[in-house]
Amino acid sequence: MAAPNEGYGQYPPQQYEQAPQQDVDQQAAQAYASAPHAADHGRKKKRAYAAQAFDVGAGGNAAVGGQLPGAGQFGAPQQPAVPGYGGYPGQDAQPAPYGVGSPQPYGVPQPGAPVVGGAVGGYQAPEPYYPSAGVPPAPGAPGPGGVAGITQGFSSMQLGAGANLPQQVPPQARAGPLNQLYPTDLLNQPFNVSELDLPPPPIVLPPNSSVTPSPDANCAPKYVRSTLNAVPTTHSLLKKSKLPFALVIQPYAALHDLDDPVPVVQDQVISRCRRCRSYINPFVTFLDHGHRWRCNMCNLTNDVPQAFDWDAAAQTSVDRWKRHELNHAVVEFVAPQEYMVRPPQPLVYLFLFDVSYASVSTGLLATSARTILDSLNRIPNADRRTRLGFIAVDSSLHYFAVPKDSEENGETSMLVVSDLDEPFLPVPQELLVPLSECRTSIENFLTKLPEMFVNNQSNGSCMGSALRAGHKLISPLGGKIVVLSASLPNVGFGKLEMREDKKLLGTSKESSLLQTANSFYKSFAVECSKNQVSIDMFLFSSQYQDVASLSNLPRYTGGQTWFYPGWNAGRAEDAIKFASEFSDYLSSEIGLEAVLRVRATTGLRMSTFYGNFFNRSSDLCAFPAFPRDQCYVVEVAIDENLTKGIVCMQTAVLHTTCNGERRIRVMTLALPTTQSLADVYASADQSAVTTYFSHKAVERALSGGLDSARDGLQSKITELLQTFKKELAGGSMGGGLQFPSNLRGLPALFLGLIKNVGLRKSAQIPSDLRSAALCQLSTLPLPLLMQYIYPRLYSLHDMPNNAGIPDPETNQIVLPPPLNLSSERFVPYGLYLIDDGQTQFLWVGRDAVQQLLLDVFGVADRTQLHIGKATVPELDNDFNERVRAVIQKSRDHQSKGVGSIVLPHIYIVREDGEPSLKLWAQTLLVEDRADQGMSYQQWMGTLREKVSA
Repeated sequence: MAAPNEGYGQYPPQQYEQAPQQDVDQQAAQAYASAPHAADHGRKKKRAYAAQAFDVGAGGNAAVGGQLPGAGQFGAPQQPAVPGYGGYPGQDAQPAPYGVGSPQPYGVPQPGAPVVGGAVGGYQAPEPYYPSAGVPPAPGAPGPGGVAGITQGFSSMQLGAGANLPQQVPPQARAGPLNQLYPTDLLNQPFNVSELDLPPPPIVLPPNSSVTPSPDANCAPKYVRSTLNAVPTTHSLLKKSKLPFALVIQPYAALHDLDDPVPVVQDQVISRCRRCRSYINPFVTFLDHGHRWRCNMCNLTNDVPQAFDWDAAAQTSVDRWKRHELNHAVVEFVAPQEYMVRPPQPLVYLFLFDVSYASVSTGLLATSARTILDSLNRIPNADRRTRLGFIAVDSSLHYFAVPKDSEENGETSMLVVSDLDEPFLPVPQELLVPLSECRTSIENFLTKLPEMFVNNQSNGSCMGSALRAGHKLISPLGGKIVVLSASLPNVGFGKLEMREDKKLLGTSKESSLLQTANSFYKSFAVECSKNQVSIDMFLFSSQYQDVASLSNLPRYTGGQTWFYPGWNAGRAEDAIKFASEFSDYLSSEIGLEAVLRVRATTGLRMSTFYGNFFNRSSDLCAFPAFPRDQCYVVEVAIDENLTKGIVCMQTAVLHTTCNGERRIRVMTLALPTTQSLADVYASADQSAVTTYFSHKAVERALSGGLDSARDGLQSKITELLQTFKKELAGGSMGGGLQFPSNLRGLPALFLGLIKNVGLRKSAQIPSDLRSAALCQLSTLPLPLLMQYIYPRLYSLHDMPNNAGIPDPETNQIVLPPPLNLSSERFVPYGLYLIDDGQTQFLWVGRDAVQQLLLDVFGVADRTQLHIGKATVPELDNDFNERVRAVIQKSRDHQSKGVGSIVLPHIYIVREDGEPSLKLWAQTLLVEDRADQGMSYQQWMGTLREKVSA
C-alpha cells in the first residue's frame, strides 16, 4: 500500500511499474506531445498521485467502503456498463449508421462496445471511456473524448459533408423497420449519466424520401428535436402511449453567424405552396418533367418558378439539384420586398440605468457604463445604422441628449423630468442617436456617467415610468430596452411592494409570491410587443426585487431575465462575470421584427406554444427581437389519421437581421409514421420529453402552484411506467421496473426537475431565486437545460491521463468521464467539479493531501484555502493546467451546439468548511436525499410501488 503522502488520487506511485499502466501512459504521452503546448511539457513535472486510493481498492469513482464501481444503486452487482446500458439485444443485432436504414439497437450493448465505468484495482485507464468512431456524436456533449463528448459536442451533429463521423444515410440508400424496442430493468440496470450524451433515437425514413441524396436533407437535432422520432398514425394511438408529441425548436446554434453558418439562398427565388404556404424543401416531389412540384405538407401541385434553374446575375442556367433548399433541411432565404410590412428598421438599444443609491453603491452603474463603453465595437453595426439611447432612473427620469461628433463643443446635456404620470419626451432626435455618427460623444458620456450620480442618496426607482417613457421613445422604430436595475420599482407606474414573507416559503401559499403583483407588467409587455419593442432585464438587488413581476416584461416580448443576487462590483468575480456576460449579450446578432410559424403535414396541428414571445394568433409567435440563446416548445396534435409513410414539420422564422436584411430561416424535419406502440416508445427522445415537461411544469407552477407542478411530474412518470408495463411488458415485471433503454434516464431527469431550485419543496429558497430559476427552465436550450436539471459531476483527482489536455485529432480539451450525482461517488481525499451550467462547485475532500492543495490552489493546508466565490489560480504545473482546462471546457457552450452568454461563477467548497456552502453544493447531487426531497433509490422504490399498485 502506498504511503499516505506520496501523492493523491488514483495514480500509483512511479515505482509501481505495471505493463498496462506503461502502455496507457505512453499513449497519453504521445497524445499530449502532439498537443499545441507540447513544447513546455518537457520542463513540467509529471506527478504520480496515489495516497489513500488503495484503501478502498476500487478507485475514487467507486462508492465509499469499497463497493465495486459497477455496483448498481440498489447494491446488486451491475454488468460492465456500456453506452446505453441496455436491455435485450437480438442475437443478430448489428449497429447501423445514424439516421436511415436497418434498425439500430439504440441504447443497448454492441459487440465489442467499450466498457464505461470505474476500472477495478486502483488505476483508472483512460481509454475505456472513449467509444470508437462508430458511435454517433452526442447531443449536448460537453466536448471531445469520452462518452461525455465523442466529438466537439453537439456542433458536430450537423451531419454535414466533410465530417469524419458516420453521416445520416440518404433515404434512398437503405430501407428497414423502425427502431427496435429494448426493454431494460430500471432497478437492476440503473441509469448512468453518460446516457444523457447519446444522440436521440435515429430517424429511420423509407427509401427515396428526399429528392437529393444529401446527408443534410433532414433537420439536425441541434435545431429541431421531436419527442417522438416515429409518429403515431392516429390520435388514439398517441393518447394510448401517454407520451407527448412536441417539437423542441432552437433556430440558432450560436450567438454569431460565423460560429454556425447556415446555407443562404441569395437570389430571392422563393418557391412556396400556394395553399399551405410551406417552403420548397428536400421532401417535395417533382412532377411533369420537373416543371411542377407536389407539396409534402398538403399534396397540392405547384409550378416551379422559371427563375429556379436560372442565375440572373450570371445570366446562365444552373443545376437545380445543387440548390441549397433541396439539399439542406436548414436554410435561410433573403426575402424580397413583399415580406416586409415596412423597410427594415435599424438596430436600437435603449439603456435604462438605475442610478439610485443601491446601484451606485454596489458599483452597478460604473460597471455597466464601462462595459458598454468597452463593447461599442462589438455591438452589431455593419450597416452603420445602429442607434443607442440612455435614460437614468431614480425617483425622477434623467434623459441624455447626445450631440453628433461633428458639432463643435458638443457636450451631452441631461434633462430631468419629475412628472412620472405623463413624462414628456424632450428633443427625441437627440435621445436616440446613431452610434457611427456620435461615437466620440457616446464615449465621453459613458465615461462621465458614473461621476454624475456618485453622491446620489435617492432610494427611489420609477422604473415603470421609465419603461413607459422608453417605449414612447423607441416605438416608432422598435428595438431593445435594456434594464439595469438594483432596486425594487417603488414609485410611479408599476409600483411594487416588498411582499416576500419567509413564513410562506415551503407552504402551499408560496405560489402567491410567484404571481405578478401588478397587472401593469403584463399589459405593458403586450403593448410593447405590438410596437416591436423587446425588453431584457438585468436584475442585481441584494434585497427583494420581485423577479416574479418584472420577468413578465421579457416573457411576452421575446427577451430574457438575468438575475445576479447579492452582486457587488467590489468582488472581482462578480464584476468579471457581469461584464463578460453583458458584453457577449451586446455582441449577439439578434433578429428584429420576427415571427415564427410551424407548418405540418395535413392531419397535424400545432396546438400549444411555450417560450418567451407573444402568441399573436393561434399559430403565430411574435418576437420584437429574436434572441439566439433560447429554445421553444410546440405541442403537436393529431387531428386526422395519417396515411403517409412520413410526415413533415417545417419551422419558419421571418426576421430582419442586425444588418437590415429581411431573411427567412426555414427548418424542415421529416419523421416516419407507425401504427405500433412499440415503435413509438422505441423512438422516444428522453431529453426532448423532459424539455417538454419542464415547460409544462413551469406553466403549472405559475397557474396552480408548486405542489401541483411536482405532483404532475410524479404522476406523469408513473403513468408512463404503468402504460409500458400494461401495453408492452405483458402486464408483469417480475418485481422489476421495465422501461425502454432509450428512456432509462427519464426517472432521474424527472427527479432532477422536481429537485431543481425552481420547483423544489423547501422553506429556504427566496422567491426571487425561484422565479429566476423558472425563467431558466422555460428558456434554456436543450443541452443546457439537461445540465441544469441533472448537473455534471467530474472526479478530478483521478482523471484519466488524457483528460484536461487537447485531443490530438480534434484539438479539443478532453473531459473526464461524468459521474452519477451521488455522494456515494465521493472519496474523502478527492477533488470534484459539480457544474449545472449556471454555477460550478469545486469540492475539496476533508482528507485532501497536501500535494493536491499545492498543485491546484498553491496552499499547503486546507485551512488556508479561500472558500466561496473564487477563481482557480494559474500555477506552473501540469495538473493545475489540466484542472483549469476541464473547468473551462465544461463551460464551453459552443461545443454543445448552443448560444449562451453565461459565464458560471465557481465556488470552492471544503467538505469540512462553511456548512451553508456545502449544503448548497449538495443540493445539486440529485440522487442524494436532501432538504425535503427523496433519494434516487427512494424515488425508484416509490415509482415501483405506484406502478405495482
